Amino acid sequence: MGRTVNIFFEGAGEVRVADKTTRSEYDYVVIGAGSAGCVLANRLSASGKNQVLLLEAGGQDRNIWLHIPIGYAKVHMRPQFNWLYPTQPEAELGGRSATIPRGKVLGGSSAVNGLVYIRGQREDYDGWRQLGNVGWGYDDVLPYFRKSEDQSRGANEFHGVGGPLRVSTAQHDHPLCDAFIAAAARAGVMQNDDFNGPVQEGASYYQSTSSNGRRYSTATAYLKPVRGRANLEVVVDACVDRLLFEGRRAIGARYRLGGETREVKARREFILAAGAIGSPHLLQVSGIGPATLLRAHHVPVVHDLPGVGRSLQDHYNVHFGFRSKQRVTVNDAMASNAGRLKMGLQYLFARGGPLSYTAASVGAFFCSRPGVTRPDIQVHLNLFSRSQKITELDGFSGFTTVICQLRPESRGSIEITSPSFAQFPRIQFNYLSTETDRTTLVRGIRKLGDILHQPEFAPFFGGELGIDPQRVSDEELLAFVRARGGTSQHASCTCRMGTDDNAVVDARLRVRGVQGLRVADASVMPALVSGNTNAPTIMIAEKASDMIEGDAKRRA
Repeated sequence: MGRTVNIFFEGAGEVRVADKTTRSEYDYVVIGAGSAGCVLANRLSASGKNQVLLLEAGGQDRNIWLHIPIGYAKVHMRPQFNWLYPTQPEAELGGRSATIPRGKVLGGSSAVNGLVYIRGQREDYDGWRQLGNVGWGYDDVLPYFRKSEDQSRGANEFHGVGGPLRVSTAQHDHPLCDAFIAAAARAGVMQNDDFNGPVQEGASYYQSTSSNGRRYSTATAYLKPVRGRANLEVVVDACVDRLLFEGRRAIGARYRLGGETREVKARREFILAAGAIGSPHLLQVSGIGPATLLRAHHVPVVHDLPGVGRSLQDHYNVHFGFRSKQRVTVNDAMASNAGRLKMGLQYLFARGGPLSYTAASVGAFFCSRPGVTRPDIQVHLNLFSRSQKITELDGFSGFTTVICQLRPESRGSIEITSPSFAQFPRIQFNYLSTETDRTTLVRGIRKLGDILHQPEFAPFFGGELGIDPQRVSDEELLAFVRARGGTSQHASCTCRMGTDDNAVVDARLRVRGVQGLRVADASVMPALVSGNTNAPTIMIAEKASDMIEGDAKRRA
């Protein structure tokens, strides 16, 4: 396999990473070693019969903060590990633009996200099926969620054990979290011990992609255990900048590595897993997309596929910071040398304490108003506050609630600005562009305010750090939402699965109108799921792997 370098995951074990490809042709070439790509590489190489190449534009995941749960706060905005895509000014946000973190490292966004494990609602997937995507209803995808899991609560109808991805519920009982759950119950949002079980509605501790105080990215979960497979090659710092076609068949991928330009072929298929921004961007610069757009940027049109880059969705979230009456927050642990030492010792000897915390230990799903039949609002509670600088904690006890609307109507787009993949695309989310999105979020924030003002939460509620949702008008609240909200990092739907003319892939994730090319990542979602997107993306890759192998057997 050529000279390799070692990548250390959690002390023991290492993943072989080649400094270059050893072949000019493989059975499968997977582009992007993120939440989906690592899964695909593992599953497609499992039989030992296929030669599989996994190409990742980012580097190795040796940095310790990529493996410590609270380390997401240190890495998710670092260019070394992140694409940090700029967006266009947003009309409904007063012309503000935003920065969109997307992982650029082994494990992709699963290595830099907040670790929350949420699947969404049964109705999300049944809705996918009703749009004509046969095989994508809830009962169809549940086995793939279960297959991926090594669930700490054990196996049951909804959860699996023995899968690569360790999933656990927060092991720490925290007084502020417990008070939030009790206050939510008083406000009519009852406790639900499993957001990924029969129903999503309620308040509880979140499940996370962590175990024993360590992050389980897909690189850790899916690549580390198969590091000895001779038929799987992983190459990092290899940025694919173009797919190559013969007619309408994908025959090659061109990538940059160490200052050199290389090409590689796939005997069977290329699988694009570069994410909801990267995948449509790469398709467009390769000649697959809206013909008018491509010609405007001097890209030869391979196939006019107008849906590529359209239907972009994200969860727009708003942060509300509050003072805590009790010194139980991460701010307090970080406020002194003694506190930081204690935090380090807790983690070193027990894999506990604040370093083991994920982005949100506790949260809630609820309906914004009467008549809504399933939750349309999600809340995360963070055990820290950063009211002044996004990179620094406040110097006093504080916590943050983060709220988003689960099923936004707003749609955006991703468009090339140059024939070169090195030039970032034009990203326009069109946040809050419909009345439904605006009113739903305002109503949800009102209900969140009701929870925070319940007597169960009074021992901790020390006052707001911006505005109190209960004490301002709808107009003032909406102005705050526009001024202070941003991305949930849940970009999706830009290579949408479907049967209509604007769909990009079919139900087997094959790019429509071309051969030898599939997309398998968050971009293929027909509609955004009701919750965080990492778990559904892993599921998509698990199901895609089965479909790819099944199709290969039928062709044999």
